[in-house]
Amino acid sequence: MKLAGQTAIITGGGRDIGQAAAIKLAAEGANVAINYYSSSAGADAAVEQIKAQGGQAFALKGDLTKVEDVDALVAQTVDEFGGINVLVNNAGGLIARKTVSEMPLEHWNAVMDLNLTSTFMMTKACLQHMNTGTIVNLASQAGRDGGGSGAVAYATSKGAVMTMTRALAKELGPNIRVNALCPGMIDTDFHNVHTPDAGRRGYEAAAPVKRQGNTDDTANLILFLACADSAFITGTNIDINGGMVFS
Repeated sequence: MKLAGQTAIITGGGRDIGQAAAIKLAAEGANVAINYYSSSAGADAAVEQIKAQGGQAFALKGDLTKVEDVDALVAQTVDEFGGINVLVNNAGGLIARKTVSEMPLEHWNAVMDLNLTSTFMMTKACLQHMNTGTIVNLASQAGRDGGGSGAVAYATSKGAVMTMTRALAKELGPNIRVNALCPGMIDTDFHNVHTPDAGRRGYEAAAPVKRQGNTDDTANLILFLACADSAFITGTNIDINGGMVFS
């Protein structure tokens, strides 16, 4: 097993990309701490599946824009599993599509806190318990191309996550590697809420692979970046978009 004896924290692990990553890393031997905010049923289902397959996991509700919730997640992980080896910063979201002209400062700050500041706070808290290991951040294709209509705040926050990934790789090497993935159209609730169906069908028609991505696609890449298979890779932001954007 590629993560035998290691402990991983997955934020936003109650659904979609985070849930799939939690199950995938556990299947490779990791003890898994799952953070969730609103997806309690999905988080509990992931824990149940992991335990049924002989793994160890727990789920804890938390708002990772609040330092006390960040600290509680890290503390319980260390208490239950003894340390931290892998951090997957997956929690985030667009919140709503708003143009700059209509965007209140409160929306801008909320998107930045959700996507960028939470990543900073989780990373800082975990580093107190990581001598070696890996950090995997979730950026976005929007960080490459600016995103769709009304996504200026989201795209900007994800572009900042990409830059943070590069800077952290320099600061934390050689003992801790830091990479990110930049998903495009992945079949998740994110796009169920924020992307019209016609846009998704258009993506499928235009993409070289002629389909949307799925959460297994992203979970496989997260596992690769989290384990020693990617031992000579750090500071990268890897596109996973079916060939729609080449960086």
